[in-house]
Amino acid sequence: MQKTLSDAHALFTQNLKDSGKAHATVIAYSKDIEQLVEFVGKKGKGNIDEVSDTDINEFKELLKKQRYTGKSISRKINSIKAFFRFCIGQGMINDNPAEVITHPKYEITPPRVLSRIEYRALRDACRGDARMYAVVELLLQTGMRISELAALQIGEVDFDRNVLIIKAQNSREARKVPLNEAGKNALMDYLQVRPRAREKTVFLTKTCRPFLVRNIRTAIDRYFRLAGIKEAKVNDLRHTFIVEQLKAGTPLVYVSQLVGHKRITTTEKYLKLIEAPDMTPNIQIEEL
Repeated sequence: MQKTLSDAHALFTQNLKDSGKAHATVIAYSKDIEQLVEFVGKKGKGNIDEVSDTDINEFKELLKKQRYTGKSISRKINSIKAFFRFCIGQGMINDNPAEVITHPKYEITPPRVLSRIEYRALRDACRGDARMYAVVELLLQTGMRISELAALQIGEVDFDRNVLIIKAQNSREARKVPLNEAGKNALMDYLQVRPRAREKTVFLTKTCRPFLVRNIRTAIDRYFRLAGIKEAKVNDLRHTFIVEQLKAGTPLVYVSQLVGHKRITTTEKYLKLIEAPDMTPNIQIEEL
């Protein structure tokens, strides 16, 4: 049965959700296909089997004219290829128009890693805010993702064994992460002033609601500015943890497990950022 592009788009989006893809991934892929649907719709094409490789290449050229970066265009092509593979698998079409589409060449920017001066300055900037100091310290000392920190529950913090239990998220497996002294102290200081609420989430707003990812991101961006740290993002705290661990001589496989990388090759990329490993046993990011 012939499917419209809108129907195929809806089915594809639902399949991403059912497959346990991260919410951000579902949104990004869905928006990318929405753009393509709108583009070919203006050419009078409304059915999935009407889209050609020429249409997709013209869409790619339009994105270039609209000044999308090579990286952004490449991601959209990934979305389009995944979409048409799904349509083939569902028997909506017999030929895949995205199969011959090539990715644009672009330079991959290496992960941004905070210098010792920068992460000291960030600590100084938020030291008067127990909640944000704990947030920054946990991200620096554990390498956990911001989404994992936002979802962290009181019962997942084991102060006796100095361990954080990171529950499975979407397609990511659960894992345990060591909680060192710096992270533990920062978290305990925050819990003393944390609002008394029924909410089990560790990090709360003043109104006792969960501290959402977007709000955590905004708050850290503010402290980056206060600390005078330019061109830094929240994920750079995670990058810094990984590099500091590798510098300290922590085995690559173990670092990969600590941060929850699905593939060790993802962790291997950070080796390029290390000039000379410092084989010190203390892998805690230096305190002031």
